[in-house]
Amino acid sequence: MNRCFEDARQKWADSYGRPRYLSGQDEWWHFDAVRVTPLQRVPDMTEQSNEPGSINAQPTANGDASAAHDTKSAQTPADSSPVPQEARKATRKRKLLFAVLGVAVLAVLLVFGIPRVEEMLNTVSTDDAFVNGHVTFVAPRVAGQISRVLVDDNNRVQKGDLLAELDKEPYRVAVSEKQAAVDTAKADLQAAIAAVRAIEAQARSRRWNLQHAVQDVDNQVALLHARIAAVDKSKAALALAQIEFDRARALVARADVSREVFDQRQAELTTAGAELAQTLAEVYQIRVSLGLPAQPSGGGDLGQVPSDLDETFSSVLEAQADLIQSAAQLGVVHSFDQGPKAMIDQFEKLGDINNTFAQLTANAPAVKQADAKLEATRRDLAQAELDLRYCDITADIDGVVTRRNVNPGDYVQVGQNLMAVRSLNDIWVDANFKETQLRDLRIGQPVDLRVDMYGGEHIFKGRISGFTEGTGSTLALLPPENATGNFIKVVQRLPVRIDLVDYNPDQTPLFIGTSVVPYVDFKKPPTGPDAGKFLQTYVPQTYVPPSPSPGPAASASGTRQ
Repeated sequence: MNRCFEDARQKWADSYGRPRYLSGQDEWWHFDAVRVTPLQRVPDMTEQSNEPGSINAQPTANGDASAAHDTKSAQTPADSSPVPQEARKATRKRKLLFAVLGVAVLAVLLVFGIPRVEEMLNTVSTDDAFVNGHVTFVAPRVAGQISRVLVDDNNRVQKGDLLAELDKEPYRVAVSEKQAAVDTAKADLQAAIAAVRAIEAQARSRRWNLQHAVQDVDNQVALLHARIAAVDKSKAALALAQIEFDRARALVARADVSREVFDQRQAELTTAGAELAQTLAEVYQIRVSLGLPAQPSGGGDLGQVPSDLDETFSSVLEAQADLIQSAAQLGVVHSFDQGPKAMIDQFEKLGDINNTFAQLTANAPAVKQADAKLEATRRDLAQAELDLRYCDITADIDGVVTRRNVNPGDYVQVGQNLMAVRSLNDIWVDANFKETQLRDLRIGQPVDLRVDMYGGEHIFKGRISGFTEGTGSTLALLPPENATGNFIKVVQRLPVRIDLVDYNPDQTPLFIGTSVVPYVDFKKPPTGPDAGKFLQTYVPQTYVPPSPSPGPAASASGTRQ
């Protein structure tokens, strides 16, 4: 009977929907969409066997079950008539709901799927990309003790801001010492100029002495010639006096003339002889004063003198030697082989004698030496003042302070790393594309940059600016040696630099090292410099000398990474 009841219940469930049952102590509860119908629980054979006298009671139990089954069977057709109609309505509602959901899902796929497919077909992307930028390591240019530090990590600074300061007292003392050395050098220069002025006056005097010595020799030669002419005149007068004396002596013997006339002619002859002797003595004196023998050898002409006597005479040579000595002190070197007249002509060719000596004074060795010493002390003073300004350690770029490792009281050396300043504006993206993705990439192509830290809410714009000339493996510290051993081909990656376009660090800052997913649209035309190329065009660099700044110089030594 139980088996027959179960078969009947299964058929009813297949016809009107699968019922659910809750097992109670004495009955089964049937749940469907319309009502809950309690069903009499039928004990199974195990329960019947556990009852005392179950063998004798089995017919009674079976009889009760059969009666209950007949009663339920009679009630079921009348109660279950509305169930199939309501079930069909519920099924239609479910189908309509599924259709509406399917249309909505399809619309969503069309709206969001098509752009995604187009992006996949028109772009090249990689997740091996990160933000990179320049970092400037701040280091002192002079050694000293840190007196104060004005910034800390993550502080934003601008170019020229004071970051730290060294103890300035030792450098102020050094500046004072160098200033005193400069003052001493200035005094030495003035003394040297005064000494050279004295030498200049001496040289002027000796120059005139040389010219006067030459003129004296020329005058003596001219006087010699005049005295020789006087000798000739005296000889003529003596000859005339001798003739008249001889005539008077002959006439006196015949008593044609008086004795008085004879005496007069005798006196005239004696006077003429004395004048001739005096004139000859003067000639001899002049010749001796000119360094010549009193009488020429062989009875030569008394007026014959060497043609270069005015350049070889002792007084002339002495004046020339004095002038050469003074000129040497003024920085002018003359050879002793040069004649006195040539030296005088050289001075006259230089123009005004005053301007000539003024130039010689400015270029005198003593003045030059003192001037060089003054210049050296001035340079030492400038270096001391520069070291004093270097005590103020300032920022070379605009950025954010990182990696500060200095505190007040620390003694730092030249070039010691104190902190770093990372730039906020001079940043870019390094994207490591596979070599199989480089076929369609060119300089100037637009790039959409999605940064993980913003979660896709903000898309940065950029453009490809260049390709690294070598893959990451070739630029490694230990590059691979593919010529040895077994070779396994590995797809290489090439770093591609992407510059940011219209980047505003104040609104949406990017941090060095953060992950980026770039999407390069190779269907759009490239723009900007070197558009459509793999390599940048060579641009010759022109050197522009830095202009001197009177203010404190920035003392942060920049090292670019």
